Amino acid sequence: MTTPLPSPPKYAIGPEPPALDLATIDMLVQCETTMLGHILYWGALDPGIRANQGLGPRIAGRALTVQIPGPCSVMLHHAIGLAAPGDILVIDRLGDTRHACLGDGVAEAAMRKGIVAAIIDGPCTDGLELAELGFPVWCRGVSPMTTRMADLGGRAHIPVSVGGVAVLSGDAILADADGVYVMRPDEAAKVSRIALTRGQMVAERRLARGPTTLSLGQLTGATKLVESGMDPTAAQG
Repeated sequence: MTTPLPSPPKYAIGPEPPALDLATIDMLVQCETTMLGHILYWGALDPGIRANQGLGPRIAGRALTVQIPGPCSVMLHHAIGLAAPGDILVIDRLGDTRHACLGDGVAEAAMRKGIVAAIIDGPCTDGLELAELGFPVWCRGVSPMTTRMADLGGRAHIPVSVGGVAVLSGDAILADADGVYVMRPDEAAKVSRIALTRGQMVAERRLARGPTTLSLGQLTGATKLVESGMDPTAAQG
């Protein structure tokens, strides 16, 4: 009798991360992703991951990470049962862009567990139905080809790669119509505080300045930089 070749377990689940501080979530959801985009060069998912049907309400929550291969959604179905209210599914599709792992049926089950959104590095299905449900999904489009109970394996509560960004289970997520940002929980509190402070300062400066005839380059300092970096002997056309 041939001895089967050794292989690792098909399924694995890491430890549940701690809950996000409610004050951090409250502060983060006051920010727009574009506010973070003015101060961070990291943490933004590939813009190819977009809000399904334009349904991109601003949400903040804890990442529940899932990793599933190709046509198999076994671990996703199981991982929904691991969720705490307010969690956001973050699904690593391991490069698969053909099979949709989430449609209206999976979304309804997720909503019953208190999951508020899903972010998929791949397509969803039932795009219109998901929008009608009011379940926001950020993904790489829509596909009619779905995953099955293929029993190929999967993992949850582990580090994943989604949209070119490493995401840890328990990370803080901010998503809206412009995109998705991922941050470590301690970083989220600091960054959101900075973003809100900057926003308030900009608003106050605009109010104090009032109407202006200055050009954008003069306001931002770009014109001064250009003029100081030009060859003073060059002819101006």
